[in-house]
Amino acid sequence: MRKYYPYPTRDPIKNYFPLPNEIRMLGLTPGEFTVYSYLMQCEDRKTHQCYPSYRNISENVHLSKNTVRKHICSLVEKRLITVEHTTIVTKSGQKRNGTLLYTIRPIEEAIRYRAEQQMKEAEEEQARQRAQKKLTRLTQGSVAQREPGTGADDRKEANP
Repeated sequence: MRKYYPYPTRDPIKNYFPLPNEIRMLGLTPGEFTVYSYLMQCEDRKTHQCYPSYRNISENVHLSKNTVRKHICSLVEKRLITVEHTTIVTKSGQKRNGTLLYTIRPIEEAIRYRAEQQMKEAEEEQARQRAQKKLTRLTQGSVAQREPGTGADDRKEANP
């Protein structure tokens, strides 16, 4: 009788890629999450770098190249990755543009940056609310100080 193994044995280092749990705290859109996951899958685990083309990413995540480009820019803004332009030298000695080099940044930096952004947004919202309250008090005070019969509107009503 042959022994049955319900799951094939796999080397976890070769067949899987790590995705940090903290990624859910960053408010990524589904497209950003998909592109980030693909870059994590492609990265060299020692250097944390990879260099897939927009076309390659697009084909693998089933998004258009322009959409991939938009998500890459967003991931850079959120400080999850950095992008560097590379150049190659052809056999004839010509310098050409190479593929982009993506570096996956430590997740802690992105979390710290997100927290700073949220604090800044909260402070701006508090300042907006204080200004709104002050404006409300000023407009209510000016209406209460105005005496009937002295305004232009009151003069029109007095002379029909």
